[in-house]
Amino acid sequence: MTTDHQVAFFLKELETGDTWRRAAAAKGLGKLGDIEHAAVLTRAAADPAPEVREGAAVGLGRLGVHAAGAKVLPALMDDDDPWVRRQASLASLRLGLRDREVVDAYGRLLSDPDHHLRINALDGLWELGVPGDVPALLRLLGDPHPDVWGRARAVVSLCKADPDVEAELVRTARWGADAARVPALWMLPDRHIDPLLPSLVRDLAGGPSSEVRCAVAFRLAHVDRPQARDALFTALAAERDPRVATELLSQLARSGDDRLLEPASRWLGDERAGPSAAAALASVGGKAAARLLRARLTDPATPAPTLAAAATAYGDLGRWDAVWLLLPLLDHAAPEVYEGALRGLDALADTGFRPWERAAVARALVPRLGAHSNLVGVAERVLTGLAEALPGLRQLVDDTPSPLVRATALSLLDPHLATDADTPHDLPLFARHLDDADASVRQAAARGIANRTGSTPS
Repeated sequence: MTTDHQVAFFLKELETGDTWRRAAAAKGLGKLGDIEHAAVLTRAAADPAPEVREGAAVGLGRLGVHAAGAKVLPALMDDDDPWVRRQASLASLRLGLRDREVVDAYGRLLSDPDHHLRINALDGLWELGVPGDVPALLRLLGDPHPDVWGRARAVVSLCKADPDVEAELVRTARWGADAARVPALWMLPDRHIDPLLPSLVRDLAGGPSSEVRCAVAFRLAHVDRPQARDALFTALAAERDPRVATELLSQLARSGDDRLLEPASRWLGDERAGPSAAAALASVGGKAAARLLRARLTDPATPAPTLAAAATAYGDLGRWDAVWLLLPLLDHAAPEVYEGALRGLDALADTGFRPWERAAVARALVPRLGAHSNLVGVAERVLTGLAEALPGLRQLVDDTPSPLVRATALSLLDPHLATDADTPHDLPLFARHLDDADASVRQAAARGIANRTGSTPS
């Protein structure tokens, strides 16, 4: 059957077929028809059967006649049937319609109960670079569907220079529903924070949801005003919600203010807020903070997240006993505690280990170099420059099945740390791995030979 015969068949079906045959014919005519058939599909868009109206919407999108689409599709986007609305919005997107009526129709779909239609509307507005119905758009910042609120935030960001969008963003940040208010607070331009400061300080003291109060804490922490900083400390002193306390501690930890000491010590025992409290204590420093962190490091009942954060914090403090408290934690069953202890050792390595600590660090860490592949780089930094690690690293090169660990161990065999007696033994070691299947191992081996012989690695 030729294309002309197929088109004639579709035209006949649209006149005499049952509901489903007319719907299929409208879709087929859109695929094979020409501009002259736009009028036929326009008539089909007024069919009493929603299935046929849906088919007409699909057909118009396929036909590609902008004038016909602009005439019919906005009305179909207001159809009583959600499937008709869905196909009409998709057809408008396909045709790239930009008429005022289409923009208004997208704006109305922002409030549609079908989240697929809200997505289509947001996609259309994004393509057009316009916000549509501004209040409806800002309400979607708190939509329960990620695909909706993610697109809504993208459209708001795209249109943030629009005065109406900016004004509605301010209104939502101050009075909107909690779900929309949180992202509005995040997205609010800094110049609007000062006028809202009194109301934000009141909200921080209590009332809204914990999510809103966390967002308020985040914004106030970035306001360079004593009033804002004092409000954060006042709220933290009175806070009873672990989630909000975590946010307050995290935001204030950068200050290193002594006022953190008391609330951080109070929240250090909380399973949720404990990690943030540990980081806050590290920022304050001093004997009191060290004493509190040491107590957590030596308490078997300390939850793993807090123990990990306390280990990193104690390393940051650089206390005299830090190495001896952190090394045993490398054997902890929780991977996060291993990471916390390793990062604490990394902080200590920045200032250099004491002579009596070096061998212990090397013995503890070389066998664990490949314990967690994502932390090999951190372990490499800790071991860099430790001559005491060289014997273990030489053995590890030949014993490990991991190319990543093998390459790292080869890189750590620093010729400046090796003795004259080591060099003859190291050269064959590197040579054995010049043909390794892994490119990073071959490169590390070539660099090792070049460093010892003064040649240029190939």
